[in-house]
Amino acid sequence: MAQFLVTGGTPLSGHITISGNKNDILKLLAASILAEGSVTLTNVPDIRDVAAMVEILESLGAKVKGLHSPTIVIDPAGIKSWEINPALSRKVRSSIMFLSPLMAKFGKVNLGFPGGDVIGKRAISTHLDALSSLGAKFTLTTDTITGKFSPPKSPVSIFLDEASVTATENTLILASTLPITTTIEDAACEPHVTNLGQFLSRMGAHISGLGSGIITVTGAPHLKAVTHAVTPDYIDAGTYAIAAAVTHGQISISPVNPTDMRMILLYLSRLGVKYSWPQKDTLQILPSDLSIDPEKLGLRQKFQTRPWPGFPTDLLSPLILLATQAKGTVLMHDWMYETRMFFTDKLVAMGANIPLCDPHRCLVTGPTPLVGRHLASPDIRAGMSILIAALAAQGESVIDHAEIIERGYENPAARFQSLGAQIRRVDRHE
Repeated sequence: MAQFLVTGGTPLSGHITISGNKNDILKLLAASILAEGSVTLTNVPDIRDVAAMVEILESLGAKVKGLHSPTIVIDPAGIKSWEINPALSRKVRSSIMFLSPLMAKFGKVNLGFPGGDVIGKRAISTHLDALSSLGAKFTLTTDTITGKFSPPKSPVSIFLDEASVTATENTLILASTLPITTTIEDAACEPHVTNLGQFLSRMGAHISGLGSGIITVTGAPHLKAVTHAVTPDYIDAGTYAIAAAVTHGQISISPVNPTDMRMILLYLSRLGVKYSWPQKDTLQILPSDLSIDPEKLGLRQKFQTRPWPGFPTDLLSPLILLATQAKGTVLMHDWMYETRMFFTDKLVAMGANIPLCDPHRCLVTGPTPLVGRHLASPDIRAGMSILIAALAAQGESVIDHAEIIERGYENPAARFQSLGAQIRRVDRHE
C-alpha cells in the first residue's frame, strides 16, 4: 500500500502540464489490436490503468514498447488469443473495450466482468444490446462474458438506450471493421469518443457525425497502422483548477482545449472561481473569493452531471470539495452512480458540512475550515478529492491507497510538489 503524506495550508502556484486523457488512451489501446501493423500512440499518460490495459494486450500476444513513457507502440501481430483472464479484466473497467475488437478479429471473445472503481453499478446491457444488433450473441455467467460474432450482410441502425460512452465506443470499433453502413443513434458525444472515431477513420473506416448524437460508420475489412495522439485530459485540467481554487492559489494550466472546458468553467465560475486565458491553450486560475451569488438562486444552486456537453461525472467529487470552501449552500446531483456521494463522510471528518439527501444527491454548505486527517482513497476521483482537501486543510493528513488515485492521475505527488505543495509519497509494506 502506498500513502500520501500531506501538510496542508500552502496556496498552489506555478504551472502544470496536463496529461493525456485517461478515458481516451484506454480505448485507443483496445482498438489498436485491429491494425495490420504497429500502432504508435503519443501523449500517453503514465497511469496505472494504462499499465493494466497493456498487461491485457501482452497476455493476448501483443508486443508493447514504451510503457511508462509518452509514446507507446503496439504490435498486434502476435495476438492469437480471444480470451482474457478474469483476474486481468477485474483490474480495470476499460477491459470491457476488448469485447468488440476481439470479436472482430476472431469471431469470438471470452473475458471476465470488468473491475475498476466501486462507485455504483455499471451495467453492460447497452454494450450487449448494441453489439447484438451487429450480429453478436452473448452468454453470461457470474464471472465471464462469452461472445460469438457473425457479421451482418445489410445496413444496421442501432438506437442506444442511453448515451453510454463505452457502449458507443465498442459499437464504433466493431462497426469500423464491417463493409456495411451502421448508424448509431443516441450516441455519446464526449471528446474522447470523437478522438477514437478519428483514430478509426485514419485506420480506414468512414465515419461521420462524431460529436453529435447520430454517428454513421462504413467500415473496412482491413484497418491500417497509424500514429495517433491522445487528447489533453479536461478532467485533469478541471481537477488542478479546483485544487488551485480551494488552496487560494494561482496557477496556469496547459495544454487545454477551451471547448472542452466550457461547462466545467461555467460551474466553477458559479462557485466564485476567477480565471483567464492568457494564451489560447493556457488556462490561468486566479485567487478567488469563493461564494454563491445570493441574488441569483434557483437553478444556479443546483449542480448536476449530465451527458456531454454537460458537467462530467468524473469531476463531481472535486466539485463537491470546492463547494465546501464556497459561501452558500448548493445541491450536488449525480444521476449516474448511486455511490458517488458516499466518500463525503471523509470530507465531513475533515470538517465539511455535507448531509446526504439520497445515494445520488447531497447538500453542501460552506465555507468550512478543513483539518488534516488519516483517511483512505475509495476510488480514483474521490481519492483525488480527499488529497486536494488535505492540501487545503490545516495540519497533517495521511491518505492511504495512493495507488488507487494513480490509476487515473499521473504522478500526483511530484506534480503537486512542483506547485509548492508539501506532499510526499511513501510505500508501506504490511
